[in-house]
Amino acid sequence: MHVHADRGSLAVGRADHVTYHAAPHGAVSWPHQVGVIPRRASAFQDRASAWQLRDATADAATAARILDGTGGVGKTQLAADHARHAWENGEVDLLIWVTAASRQAVIEAYAQAAADILHADPAYPERASAAFLAWLEPKPAPQPVRWLIVLDDVADPGDLRGLWPPAHSLGRTLITTRRRDATLTAHGRRVPVGLFTPAESLTYLQQALTVYGRSDNAADLAALTEALGHLPLALSQAAAYLADTHLDATHYRVRLADHARQLADLLPESEALPDDQPTTVAAAWSLSLERADQLRPAGLARPMLQLSAMLDANGVPLQVLIGEPVLTHLTAQRSDGAGQTLPAVSEEEATGALRALHRLSLIDHTPDEPHQAVRAHQLIQRAIRDSLIPEDRDHVARTAADALIAAWPEVERDTNLARALRANATALLARAEDALYQPDAHGLLHRLGQSLGEAGQSSAAIKHFQHLTDTITHRLGRDHPHALAARGNLAHWRGEAGDSAGASAASAALLEDCLRLLGADHPETLGTRINLAACRGQAGDPDGAAAAFGALLEDLLRVLGPDHPHTLAARGNLAHWRGEAGDPAGAAQLTAALLEDRLRLLGADHPETLGTRINLAAWRGEAGDPDGAAAANAALLEDLLRVLGPDHPRTLATRGNLAHWRGEAGDLAGAAQLTAALLEDRLRLLGPHHLETLITRMNLVSWRGKAGDLAGADTAFAALLQPGDAASSARVRCQGKD
Repeated sequence: MHVHADRGSLAVGRADHVTYHAAPHGAVSWPHQVGVIPRRASAFQDRASAWQLRDATADAATAARILDGTGGVGKTQLAADHARHAWENGEVDLLIWVTAASRQAVIEAYAQAAADILHADPAYPERASAAFLAWLEPKPAPQPVRWLIVLDDVADPGDLRGLWPPAHSLGRTLITTRRRDATLTAHGRRVPVGLFTPAESLTYLQQALTVYGRSDNAADLAALTEALGHLPLALSQAAAYLADTHLDATHYRVRLADHARQLADLLPESEALPDDQPTTVAAAWSLSLERADQLRPAGLARPMLQLSAMLDANGVPLQVLIGEPVLTHLTAQRSDGAGQTLPAVSEEEATGALRALHRLSLIDHTPDEPHQAVRAHQLIQRAIRDSLIPEDRDHVARTAADALIAAWPEVERDTNLARALRANATALLARAEDALYQPDAHGLLHRLGQSLGEAGQSSAAIKHFQHLTDTITHRLGRDHPHALAARGNLAHWRGEAGDSAGASAASAALLEDCLRLLGADHPETLGTRINLAACRGQAGDPDGAAAAFGALLEDLLRVLGPDHPHTLAARGNLAHWRGEAGDPAGAAQLTAALLEDRLRLLGADHPETLGTRINLAAWRGEAGDPDGAAAANAALLEDLLRVLGPDHPRTLATRGNLAHWRGEAGDLAGAAQLTAALLEDRLRLLGPHHLETLITRMNLVSWRGKAGDLAGADTAFAALLQPGDAASSARVRCQGKD
């Protein structure tokens, strides 16, 4: 009679339908091992994670320990080391190693154990497996057995339904997996496995190269470990590649930095991988991505990871990846895959795609850190980008640029968000800059430079706009509108950085081209005239600048009207240079009138309104009312803290102004105290060598000295004159008008 084996899931511990209740007929030889422990890697590191695992498994209160982490971090090697340590030190009587990539693999391993121990018939693996799990259940026994079961590389938590070893004071279960599903942690304690530390990376790479008879410079190897992101699998394969090609670490790092090269071409061939590794780094995550793409919402994980791969590995703001450009992109990707038009992807579904990638350890999704909510290892990103054909790569890059622009606030109130957006824009440029010039220069290219300048990084803004100008000129021509705009921005930030002569020459040349190409009344031409007039003042001719702005204002009113941003900007400049030319009362009067229009047109919290208030407070002080200036700055500071936050450059400048006018009003000790507090934040945000930090230090010397604190002034002066501070490049001044 033919008997069909039961193919259903069997509950752990249920053995009433099998006949293996008694002890085995023939005694098994103890200790006993089922399965083969992977051999030790040639340069295995007894890293901190190994000791954390030993400490975790020493506590038997929880049934299982779950080693989770992305592919290539060394989970299997850590588990093998733990199993080998327990076996060689006589800590277990039964060791079972299961390569648990499928449910069937687990069942067959359990069945083999049942055949060895219980003499079960392996022809019926599911029944034998159930018998083995029942045998593991705690029960009185004259000779209790200590056991360790390792389920390596569990691909799907569902594969273990009904197959979890029972909790047992004498038994331990160890699981390695890329999954981070809640169903896993319900059965045991997570032991996350991360990257090597820098020290572990360097030691590993040195030892791995020693195996090949290599002894490379430690500094070069340390730089290479950083380029490889301290990923153990990548370090191992890089060592083999260096040995095979006789390449040194420095030249290999140069090749890695070349985004035109495929990652697969910078690693050993699949048949020459070290330590019995089954796959190259370039292919290590392909199966995980396939599984993530199958999770709800199906088909969205892959395009979401492709977008993330274009951005900053250290963190992408959440709103970038759930904004409208990304939702539109995901909708198109899902519809193409299904061959029909489907409902638009929602923000909830986009978040679901991020969670699916997180569950497979392809990204870290931490919603509690909204400015760096999505992190991915740099080599995962590289492998994903390499998988895209050029056309798709360019499209994904431009979508990522659209997403950054959509998330970028007009007013950078949150300096941490602005910093994260700049980091992501910079990463995108490093990986796919060419795509952002097709068909025209993407708006992100201009926004990044403006943000750098507005954050007080004038030198970085100049460098950015110089590169942008050169690139647009080369690609699109010197007369292209984007080239003119980039040249205008370059001239502006050169002036802001103190290069008035260079800014003036650049603005004059630009004005000629604008007049030739656009005409006298074009907004770009008028904007260039604004910059050129400002350059006259910055070059030491405030009277000439005031006259130029007076004449320019007439044309702006005629062409653009009284409420145009260019007209308002010219009025602010006219007031500024009137004041610099010796008429602070007139400057205050013009600025007060401008403030009324700013409030009407833009509202109280707009940056231009706040900037006008900064200027008005300064001119009141310059006109002989330091008490009024101090009071105006104190009120203004409250609004700046609320609108822009404590770390914004305008907030910091206003704190300096408040200290200045407090001192000018007679409160010398208060001015010194405010300046000392400001210096702490300047140091934290800008570092000791930034010009604004140096100026604040000099102001502190001045106010402490005026307040009679000569010892404090000497201390501040000594700190100012430390080597490398370039104190001679700074001078004591009021923190200034906006």
